[in-house]
Formats: sequence, C-alpha cells, structure tokens
Amino acid sequence: MKLLRFQRDGREGWAVQDPASGGWHGATEGAAAYPGALDAAIRGGRPALDAAAAAMRAQPVVDLATVRFLAPVAEPRKIICVGLNYRDHTEESGFEQPAYPTLFSRFNTSVVPHGAPLEHAGLSDSLDFEGELVAVIGTGGSCIRHEDALSHVLAYSVFNDGSVREYQFKTPQWTMGKNFDRTGAFGPWLVTADELPPGARGLRLETRLNGQTVQSANTSDMVFDVASLIVTISEAITLEPGDLIVAGTPAGIGHAREPRLYMQPGDVCEVEIERIGLLRNRIEARAPASTPHHPAPKEETTA
Repeated sequence: MKLLRFQRDGREGWAVQDPASGGWHGATEGAAAYPGALDAAIRGGRPALDAAAAAMRAQPVVDLATVRFLAPVAEPRKIICVGLNYRDHTEESGFEQPAYPTLFSRFNTSVVPHGAPLEHAGLSDSLDFEGELVAVIGTGGSCIRHEDALSHVLAYSVFNDGSVREYQFKTPQWTMGKNFDRTGAFGPWLVTADELPPGARGLRLETRLNGQTVQSANTSDMVFDVASLIVTISEAITLEPGDLIVAGTPAGIGHAREPRLYMQPGDVCEVEIERIGLLRNRIEARAPASTPHHPAPKEETTA
C-alpha cells in the first residue's frame, strides 16, 4: 500500500494508490467521507490505518499535478538518524567503522517534502547531499527483540539528509550541521512494509545531482540493518508510531570529493530507491531575513 499526504486549495489531505490502475484516491479535510489525518491513522495501529485506507479508496482520483506534496508523516515525535552505516562512506569520511551505531537527531523544522525547495542558508557554502532509506515505525515499544523488530515497521520512504558540513564539523556533535531549517527532504510517499523485502533489503539506492549519479548503492550494504537499529535504539529510547529511523548514506558525498561538490542554488537533487520512489528537490537560496522594525521610543513628557 502506498500512502501520500498532500495539500490542495489550502486544505490538507491524503490518498492511497490503486495498485491496479496506479491512480491515487483520496480526499481533503472537511470532506464528508474524510477519515481523519494520516498521522492519526498511523498512531491508531494497522487495523485503523487499513480501515481509513479502505474509506479513501472509495474517494475520487487525485490528480498529483494539481496538489502540493506534504511530508508523508506530518509530526514525527522522533527523527533518529544513523551515521557511518555504509563501510564505503565511513572510509571516505576518514573514520574507523564503529562497532555500535552512530545515532543523532534531526528536528522536524529541518524537513521539507518532495517538490519543495531545499534551502541554501548562505551562512556556509557546504550544503551536501545524503540519499537514505527511512523506516517509519507503526507499532511502538521498548527493549524490542530482534526477531520481533521488523513487525514494528509500518512503512519505508526516501530521505535526503542534507548536511551543512562546515557546521557539522565545528564540534564533535553533529546536531547543528544536520538541522539547518529546511535542509532535509522526506517523501514522496510511504510504501508499507508488506510490499517490500524484509527490512527493505536488496534495493538499489541512487542519488543524482543535476542528472549526474553521485551515489549508487544497495540497502543490503548497510552495516546495521533496520532490525538491528530498532533493537539498539529501543534498548534506551521508547519508539512510538510515526517515529522515523533514517538509516544512513553510502559513499559519494560531495564533502569527500576533490574538488568538493556541494549543492548550490539552482541545482536539483534526486534520491531514488528501487520499489519505493523518487524524491526530488530544487535548491534555493534562503530569502534574506527581514529587518525587524523597532519604532522610535516616545519622548517623555511631564505634566
């Protein structure tokens, strides 16, 4: 099952794809048969999601050319990213391969959907691309056993973990460089886990910048697979429905090239994962911040 969030005429909605025709059927909030937000259906569990999707299949076809894509999960409570999860990327980055997953967080303010611009902030000329698989948690839990781990995954999608390298490496912690506003992309839709190989293994992952392939790998090359990541994370952090695990990038990043290859305003970056979808974003310069207007203080008067 493929699930897509969108906005049309100022209203949010979502749709489910008909596998036979390829068409998308859905509705926006306020429609008589609207079953509620997709996030709510995800947090209600798979039976609730299946019931909502069945209601959507009875809705009219949505022309994707007339809508604005939204991030497939509107408000994930956690976005947990994995660094150094492909050996070739670890090598090109100058690190030793860690024996334990390198985890860091992204914030939702850093995320844009398919088709929206990725922002080049202007503070640094080092905005880099990172094509990645993302697993969406459907069933929460803590201390999850390895044999149960994949049953906690609802769906998979595509992520571009855009990184401002200069700020990423200002300190040993990567938070700042990974969280510039509107530098990471997520989408275009969700593909439920039952439509893909277990753990989304064996899928081709490719990143293209202005049509040139800059990353090409297979999800089977991950050092820590999706099940292992769920086990490790849930030992300390309770996973909740809608949480995202962004599973790491392969070799080919711009920072490791000579000369370095960073994303610039006007560029187009695409990340495509076999059987999941293609995430496409143009890079735009961030609009200059407007100077706040401070009215002159009133002159004091005496009575």
